[in-house]
Amino acid sequence: MCVDQADEKNPCGKTTLLRLVAGLLSPTAGEVRMDGKTVASATSFLPPERRGLGMVFQDYALWPHLSVTGNVAFPLEMRRVGRAEREQHVVAALRRVGLEHLADRNPGALSGGQQQRVAIARAIVAEPRIVLFDEPLSNLDRELRESMVSELAGLIKSLDLTAIYVTHDQSEAFTLADQVAILDGGAVAQLATPNQIVEEPASAKIAEFLRLGAIMPLCRTAEGWSLGDSQLTLTGAPKLGVGQCARALVTPRALIARPPDMAGLTGEVSAVQYRDTSYAVSVAVASSGAPLTLQMTSDFRMRLGERIGLEIISDRLRWFPAEAHPTP
Repeated sequence: MCVDQADEKNPCGKTTLLRLVAGLLSPTAGEVRMDGKTVASATSFLPPERRGLGMVFQDYALWPHLSVTGNVAFPLEMRRVGRAEREQHVVAALRRVGLEHLADRNPGALSGGQQQRVAIARAIVAEPRIVLFDEPLSNLDRELRESMVSELAGLIKSLDLTAIYVTHDQSEAFTLADQVAILDGGAVAQLATPNQIVEEPASAKIAEFLRLGAIMPLCRTAEGWSLGDSQLTLTGAPKLGVGQCARALVTPRALIARPPDMAGLTGEVSAVQYRDTSYAVSVAVASSGAPLTLQMTSDFRMRLGERIGLEIISDRLRWFPAEAHPTP
């Protein structure tokens, strides 16, 4: 996953990383290691065909003039595997992805999900150690993509694959991964389990990217902490001197609605959306910098424009250093 949007003007390195692992690029520094062995460095390079990898491309890259069987068999043909052995491997791969009954079809006659399964069968037919996925769901519509994420997760688990999966979609990454690497400017900004990243994001930038909540700028005062003209008493905060500042991640679970005269922080309800069994409420609060909107949940529907008080549960905040060069 990337902290910044990945495009030609603002790349973050996910595709480059995948190409380095696959052997489609050679590193100018550092090294790529698999099973404890160096497969690429500035002075050595093991070609792709000798790395024991499978790959599922963004557009599946299926040959339209070949049948399902022909597409899946192609990697084995390139390795000059004998016909009888090749057929055994192809049948086994198609059975593992549940497509043995479509072996004679052409890819164009298959659904998007079935084409994806063909691409996976082709990737695993040679029994690779690692399978690389390059945004394999990005070409599907949202409804099909959401259903295919769970199906793909089940396939990866049932096939006992080690997979490196490149995506810019948070829900895909968190559904599929045992560990998620978040990239920022070509470097790994955080590597952890999905739960650890949500509970303990390594930076305010990651928290904002994942939309975990609002980043609240706070400054230390003699009485406590200030947010604009509001004075707050917070426990467990960083030990800073008067006049020093920090930032805190405020998630919906860190806020409780109170009557305005019973809370140190007040705001105006700016949006209300019903979700499942509760309401997602946006509250605009005064800040010394840019406008700040906090998110919270409520069991009842609040009125737009209503003035409410907010109690902050201190031990549910995640603290970060102040920005080195805050935007004026």
